[in-house]
Parts: sequence; C-alpha cells; structure tokens
Amino acid sequence: MIDHDGLFKKLLNNFFPEFIELFFPDISNYWQRNSLQFLPQEIITDIIDGEKKIVDILVQALFQNQEKSFIIHVEHQSYTKNNFNQRNFLYYTHLYKEYRLPIYPIVIYSHDAPLTQEASSFNIDFPDWAPLNFKYRVVQLNQLDWQDFVNIRNPVACALMSKMRMGAEERPTVKLLSLQLLTSLGLNPAQVELISGFIGTYLKLNAAEEAEFQRLIATIEPRKQEEVMEIVTDWMERGIEQGIEQGIEQGIEQGIEQGIEQGMQREAVLFAQRLLNRRFGNLSTQQQQRIQSLSTQKLEELGEALLDFTSVGDLDTWLSQC
Repeated sequence: MIDHDGLFKKLLNNFFPEFIELFFPDISNYWQRNSLQFLPQEIITDIIDGEKKIVDILVQALFQNQEKSFIIHVEHQSYTKNNFNQRNFLYYTHLYKEYRLPIYPIVIYSHDAPLTQEASSFNIDFPDWAPLNFKYRVVQLNQLDWQDFVNIRNPVACALMSKMRMGAEERPTVKLLSLQLLTSLGLNPAQVELISGFIGTYLKLNAAEEAEFQRLIATIEPRKQEEVMEIVTDWMERGIEQGIEQGIEQGIEQGIEQGIEQGMQREAVLFAQRLLNRRFGNLSTQQQQRIQSLSTQKLEELGEALLDFTSVGDLDTWLSQC
C-alpha cells in the first residue's frame, strides 16, 4: 500500500514555498517568504461521521510590510469523498476559532479517477438569500497536463508531473523528463532522493515500459544520461535493501533470494549499458535488448570481456556467441 498522504506531506514540508510559488503566485506577492512557520498538527473531531481528523499542513506567514499574520491550510485528498466541501468548511471554522487569523484554504487532489472536476466551494442558499459562500483553492492533478510543467524549474513541478494527466504510452517519457529536470535543479542529495522516490513510486514501470525508458535514456546526450542513470541506480540499490528488509520481516526466504537476484541482474544490465554507451556511443535497440536478456553470470562475463573490446563490432561478436 502506498502512503499517499505521507508522500505528499513530506514533499510539501520540504518544498512548501516552491509549492505556493508554482500554483499560487498571488500569495507570493503578499507574504514574507522568510517568515514561514509550520504549526502543530490540529486534531479535529469530524462531526459528520464522528471520526477524528488530523489537519494535514498548517503554515503561518506574515503579510509583507506588516506585523499581521495569516495561515495557509493545505489538505491532500488521494480519493474523492462525499460532502468533502462541507467537511472542509467545518475544518475552516475550527481553525478560525482556534487561531482567529485569516486562513487561505487549499486542497490537493491526487486521485487518477474520476476525471470530473472537484468542487471548490460550499454554499448555503435560501430562495431569497445566500448566507454562506465558502470558497477554497483546488489543485486537481488529473486536470493538469504534464507538458505544461516540463520546463518549469521547480522541484514540486518535477515531482507532481508523475501524477498529472498523461497517456499510458507517455509514462516512460514523463519519467525520463522528470528525472532530467531533477538533475538540473541543483538540489542536495537528500532532496534529490525525496523527489526521485516520489517519481519512482508513482511512475513504477512494467517490463515493456522499462524497455522503452531504457531506449529513451540511450537517446540523450552522455552527460545527462550519466546523471539520470546515477539516480536510477540509487533507486535500485535502495529497492534491493528494502526488499531484503521486507523479506526478513515477512520470513519469505525465497522471495528475498528472487528479489536480490532480480535486482542484481537489472543493476548489472544498467551498469554494462552505461559502460558501453560511454565507450562506443549509444547502443542500438537490438543490442540493448540482447544485453537485457543476459543472465547475471553472463553479464559478469560481459563486464570482463568489454575491457578488451576495441569497437562495437567486438560487442556484436561476443553477443552472437552467447
């Protein structure tokens, strides 16, 4: 099970100003960016169903050139929920009662379906009067086109492209372009790990998509290729470690062995392709497919043999003998 709320909270806790600047530049025009303060999580009893609700993110900020504060309240929803607009109004009233400050409410919807537009207000109407028109801002990712964000140098855009509207055939392309954007942002290793993990979680490719992803990597210039492959290799190393830990916890020895073998085989394929691409230029699709079909033992033999290769023809000869 994917902890959707945990992933989004971690992303926004680390890149909150970037999130606001990406989707709500109007706030950026009147807040003091260096005044941000994350407030303790509020626990609200949901009077609709009796459950307790922990507010996702509360951030207090100062207005520019003022000593007056306001609060930004962000809720993340990974699925549609009946009467959420009413619930959000009740959250708002609770928070206003608690803080007595202006509150800017935001909801992020990250569900894949349905594609229908979510509500952004809660109204109470009479035939001759409307005593309440509560509005909140909405970021509905499946209403956004990833292509509109691919050239925006913003770490939140880089991460969230993985949850935006895309065709099934576009998934390998979006993953590669997201990683290329990530390598250009100048982030520290921990930040790169956070965003690459977000991308990897939501763009987990099947075998056919992975083959297309590898083909696309081979078409980019070598320096960028190296940077992207470094992130991918780190993913795989962490995946192997996590697989071992999970296997131990579950006591599934066979699963551990298979996970390690598969992880090592994939890492060996990527490593061999990186070395060959650097030495002879981009490999053909056929050559890449032949390498991907090799066993772990054969990949180890290839690693030794390629030291003696003087041309790409030597590689073809070696592969033909396998």
